[in-house]
Amino acid sequence: MALADVVDDLGVTTPAPGAGPASAETEAGLVGIVLVSHSESVAESVAELARGLAAGGPMAPVAAAGGTVDGGLGTSAERILAAAREVDRGAGVALLADLGSSVLTVKSLLAEGELPAGARLVDAPFLEGAVAAVVAASAGAPLPAVESAAGEAYEYRKA
Repeated sequence: MALADVVDDLGVTTPAPGAGPASAETEAGLVGIVLVSHSESVAESVAELARGLAAGGPMAPVAAAGGTVDGGLGTSAERILAAAREVDRGAGVALLADLGSSVLTVKSLLAEGELPAGARLVDAPFLEGAVAAVVAASAGAPLPAVESAAGEAYEYRKA
């Protein structure tokens, strides 16, 4: 299933090509996306790819929360919290995590009530799920549909 099919299945329309870059005004009401990885460069690269593939109109706010505060490999609760607050526009925040402690850290932050209201850990493959989530969120899908689109990425077959 192509990303365009995912968006079509959600019943939302994609933004018109050339609609211009997103502003705080066009991001209002869109689900925010946080990409949590053990590596800052991986989180940033996946965010860049997802933004690029969803380009062409209003863009959902996307933030990378990768690595530790000192630039090493690992997970930082502080970076995750800052990223979630950065992308929160009131429509919910979808957090996608790569593996291990990044998942556990997000679960802990959710359990402790530290993340914005409406924040959810999304069960999805990191790269493919991130692209599907950003496309769906940028098209104006609500949080449950963004979560569903990202999760459906498990079904994308490569062979």
